[in-house]
Amino acid sequence: MRMSDRAFVLVLMLPAGVFLSFFVAYPLFMLLRDSFYEVSLFASEERVFVGLDNFIYALTSSRVMGAAGRTLNYTLMALSAEFVLGFGVALLFNAMGRRSEILRTIFMFPLMIPPIVAGLLWRFMLIDNIGIVNHILEHLGIIANSSDISWLGDRDIVLFSVALPNIWLTTSFVALVLYTGLQNIPAELIEAAKIDGASALQRFRNVTVPMLRPVIAVVLIIRGIDAARAFDMIWIQTEGGPRFASEILSIHIYRSMIRYGNVGEASAIATLFMIAMVVISSIAFFTIWGRGTSKT
Repeated sequence: MRMSDRAFVLVLMLPAGVFLSFFVAYPLFMLLRDSFYEVSLFASEERVFVGLDNFIYALTSSRVMGAAGRTLNYTLMALSAEFVLGFGVALLFNAMGRRSEILRTIFMFPLMIPPIVAGLLWRFMLIDNIGIVNHILEHLGIIANSSDISWLGDRDIVLFSVALPNIWLTTSFVALVLYTGLQNIPAELIEAAKIDGASALQRFRNVTVPMLRPVIAVVLIIRGIDAARAFDMIWIQTEGGPRFASEILSIHIYRSMIRYGNVGEASAIATLFMIAMVVISSIAFFTIWGRGTSKT
């Protein structure tokens, strides 16, 4: 018996659907359900329905709001640096053409390093007194002593310090994706703009950027979500310290659920966090990608 194309497609999608239902949909349902209860981590069968109390706590707690603010600052800091550096490198590789093959290969090396290893590496590099970063700055005469800057111990700069491994690790990903997008821009459009007398800046602003809008949207959304939910690299460096100065939402959720056993509160915070990321990602998608497709 012949199978229709629609039925064949559904059969092919069935394993993925079962997998997503078991490993994504069910945990999300459990997360949403627990957010309305007071649940003990050590006696999960004991549940007390508290309605919206956990959500009210999440929206009124100064510590949660502080973690949310640091999450936003960390994400904007990491994403901005990665995008600017990655775009610049992608433009350089595109201008070099085939001569950039070896450089592209070398530039991709950080992608092979596990995040925990990267975090541990930068932790030792940024330690004052013995860290190589401060020794280089002292050798260059920028600081007088290798203990002058406490990268991971100063509340004012620790968020920037823990963002450095993220920037170093994933700028190559941004550059690779944007470089691929640049390669897919028709050369005829660039040549036509040159013939019309457009300068390099005008070609970049009126041809390159509009053609890259879908790629830029994908990069910003993927990297934005990944940076916002960062955990391992920050935890291995500071565990959210000093005095919660680098505690973002993912670390606060971990502490609330695993260390303190507040499953309901942690579930409510995670639910609100997920909703916020979906809303922000949707706005970014329709603002960046939508504008580009509506003009074409």
